[in-house]
Amino acid sequence: MLHQQTQTIQREKKQFVVSMARTEADVREAQRLRYKVFAEEMGARLSCAEAGIDKDMYDAFCDHLLVRDADTSEVVGTYRMLTPEQAKKIGGYYSENEFDLTRLNHLRERMLEVGRSCVHPDYRSGGVITLLWSGLAEYMLKNKYDYMIGCASISMADGGHNAASIYNKVKVDCMSPIEWRVFPRCALPLEALDNHAESFLPPLIKGYLRMGAYVCGDPAWDPDFNTADLLVLLPMSRLNSRYAKHFLGK
Repeated sequence: MLHQQTQTIQREKKQFVVSMARTEADVREAQRLRYKVFAEEMGARLSCAEAGIDKDMYDAFCDHLLVRDADTSEVVGTYRMLTPEQAKKIGGYYSENEFDLTRLNHLRERMLEVGRSCVHPDYRSGGVITLLWSGLAEYMLKNKYDYMIGCASISMADGGHNAASIYNKVKVDCMSPIEWRVFPRCALPLEALDNHAESFLPPLIKGYLRMGAYVCGDPAWDPDFNTADLLVLLPMSRLNSRYAKHFLGK
């Protein structure tokens, strides 16, 4: 069980509480936040029949991490985690819908998948995502997972040029060893895009790379979310020492 944490973010003069979802009502709060961010803000086409909810078949198999505003109890940040044991039950990781993970097969028993990360638009100054990462690190440590994977998304509102330019930059210094490469099922057509346009790296991806994560191959195109997705892999042994000290006390 994740220990409940309360943290004051001085710049915002707010308190936040991070914990695991314990009830179906907790999960639904996370799903409502996801709908607000993914559908209302980003324009994703979500398949859930229930209005105002982002829900898919993986949710019931995942643990859900929540950050709440301590004053209002509103869920303002969330992640979901799919363990290797639960991935077996449902038939694979979510990211396998987008990527061939064959070269990561030998890591599966120690590999946690994270996803559906989002933060309420009024709470994006950094404190909430820091708490989410702290919660993830505690979860990884407690359950002895050595690798974390996930799809990191880049908006394609500009047609994909920003995504292509970002990939052109990160592939120089951040690519995984070749034995950990994955292959997109629906590849972003990089050759048809401007790979040298001015690019803006989303904060979530920037954070992953600063922590020591690898990018494991070419981006996939997710037409439902209208994003280009990079498969990132963070071996805990590579966790940046500054982040390890902050999140793990090491």
